[in-house]
Amino acid sequence: MKPIQTEKAPAAIGPYSQALDSGAGLVFVSGQLPVDPATGAFPEGGVQAQTRQSLTNAKSILEAAGLGLQNVVKTTVFLADMADFAAMNEIYAQFFSAPFPARSAVAVKTLPKGALIEFECIAVR
Repeated sequence: MKPIQTEKAPAAIGPYSQALDSGAGLVFVSGQLPVDPATGAFPEGGVQAQTRQSLTNAKSILEAAGLGLQNVVKTTVFLADMADFAAMNEIYAQFFSAPFPARSAVAVKTLPKGALIEFECIAVR
């Protein structure tokens, strides 16, 4: 396994890698909070701005692995409030095109740092 690291996404805030290349054709991107790596803060603008930042962070990590969003086969979206699903989905649709990755979206009680969204994905080489 090979860790993937980029300064274009926030550094891991715990004992984990931004992503791992399995060496078997799969890249696993850890959950991305909507942290702007330049400021260390969440963007203003609610769940849509946070969704855009989380997806941008994941995209930057994939690019560091030599991949892109077109390589993503599975995503998981964690929402602090399922009422934000439609707003999140509007931004999500701007990042992915057909054939869309398989996806799960779940509501969770809380996310680190009070985030409204966290996004993780699996990509294939």
